[in-house]
Amino acid sequence: MRLRALLDTDALGLRLLGGGDELDRAVRGVMTTDLRDPSRYLSGGELVLTGLAWRRGPADSEPFVRILVQSGVAALAAGTAELGYVPDDLVVACARHRLPLFAVHESVAFATITEHVVRQVSGERAGDLAAVVDRHRRMMTSGPAGGGPDVVLDLLGSDLDLRAWVLSSTGRLIAGPKTAGPALSADVCVRLAGEQLTAVRGGRRGPYRTLVGTTTYSLFPVRSAGRAPQGPRDVRESVLSDWLLAVEADAGDWQEERLDLLYGVTQLIAVERDRRDAARTVRRRLAQEVLELVQTGAAPAEIAARLRVAAPVLLPGLGAAPHWQVVVARVEWDRPEGGGPEAGPVTQSLLEEILVDPLATGTEPSDRIAVAHTGEEAVALVPLPAVSSEHDGSEAGILADELLAAVREPLSAGLDGDGRLTLGVSAAVHSAEGLRGALEEARHARRVAAARPGRVCAAGHQELASHVLLLPFVPDDVRRAFTARLLDPLREYDQRHRAELIPTLEAFLDCDGSWTRCASRLHLHVNTLRYRVGRIEQLTSRDLSRLEDKLDFFLALRMS
Repeated sequence: MRLRALLDTDALGLRLLGGGDELDRAVRGVMTTDLRDPSRYLSGGELVLTGLAWRRGPADSEPFVRILVQSGVAALAAGTAELGYVPDDLVVACARHRLPLFAVHESVAFATITEHVVRQVSGERAGDLAAVVDRHRRMMTSGPAGGGPDVVLDLLGSDLDLRAWVLSSTGRLIAGPKTAGPALSADVCVRLAGEQLTAVRGGRRGPYRTLVGTTTYSLFPVRSAGRAPQGPRDVRESVLSDWLLAVEADAGDWQEERLDLLYGVTQLIAVERDRRDAARTVRRRLAQEVLELVQTGAAPAEIAARLRVAAPVLLPGLGAAPHWQVVVARVEWDRPEGGGPEAGPVTQSLLEEILVDPLATGTEPSDRIAVAHTGEEAVALVPLPAVSSEHDGSEAGILADELLAAVREPLSAGLDGDGRLTLGVSAAVHSAEGLRGALEEARHARRVAAARPGRVCAAGHQELASHVLLLPFVPDDVRRAFTARLLDPLREYDQRHRAELIPTLEAFLDCDGSWTRCASRLHLHVNTLRYRVGRIEQLTSRDLSRLEDKLDFFLALRMS
């Protein structure tokens, strides 16, 4: 708003004392102060209200006005309640520095002026921002991208003083404001994503408000702008892959106009989301073609030719042919008899997001990932830069546990009570001949993960060469009987005597039966350790010097 508009409002009780030729200045905010130096609280464009408590004498006016002018304020309004008038020295100082000066009638409260200015400025900013957002939307839908989500987030910060971030369903930061202020930590991003998934799954109406620490956030889902649902929409179709707009504010008491504006922003961000999905079409098609060739037993030469086509798309500028890794994922609903969305496409979108580096920002960090789906599973073909000849590549690339570490919390919230995600990772292969084996290896690892408890589980190729591969497939009743026969006598003895036989057994096996190393680890005398091991053998009728009995105890502890 302009200073001139303040004089046109009789209810504000303002009288112009100087600066009549500066009334076209814009007012961006209002501040009340009686500090001698309020500069730290000024950002420019404010109407400053003061009761003159800072003034001890005529010499104080000049430095006070100079500070306001250097801070870029729009005008000064002085109350007359304290002195009954505005001192001439203040009038002179304002005239010298060309700072408009108003007198505020003693019957008018500063709160009245503040409320009026804030209401007018906020309304004008919202209108201006809505026009900019609408113009930006038309540009985005009719031509090349006009800056992406970052542009709109900067507008929210500069025009509405709202800090906002765009997050993926896994809590990855896609876009954020460039304005000053504390960055959104990775832990907070993950927490907000989990809250969003829980709220959507619970059928709550947005925006969803949540408190993280002492800060309130309002979460707005970013729906796809390009797909109109045919009939009732199952929330499971997209809840695991949708983006969200997190705003650092409590939207509970917002007016409809501001809420409509924020929903307009989510629509604009959805345009960018759909643009990114469209860009994935080529990569998905490449992955689908390679998968079909591998599954139908095509000749390695034919698969290699298709990989040579894929490599420049997935790793542009790469000099040598890459190595490849296969990741297989599956989302299974707890109530399959109730219908629900096809699991393959849901898992495909989710796996594309999971495979993105959680520290990567922006809308296109997944350009290096090709994901296909077949039946109820999704299969990712992940290229790895070729390693030197000193390595065989077996330790390079994706590790199953690390892959899910950053996304387990939000995805567990999104699947809670309705489904689970299991995932398997193959070793790296160096040629087309190895892809079929890598696919089967990843599928087998996924089945190992599926045998574990939890909503989100993964297993890697390293686990397929150890006893871990066998244990998940032992029937539950056999598992319980085996562990009870070996370990229950020790647990009962520990409960009665606090003898710590179970921890002693674990340490003894972990030290490969070495008396001195085990005694040192447990901080025991060797004779005490020998007594405990003797008690274990007596209670179980086993001999811990025999390999067979050691193996039985080892497996029982792993299955318990």
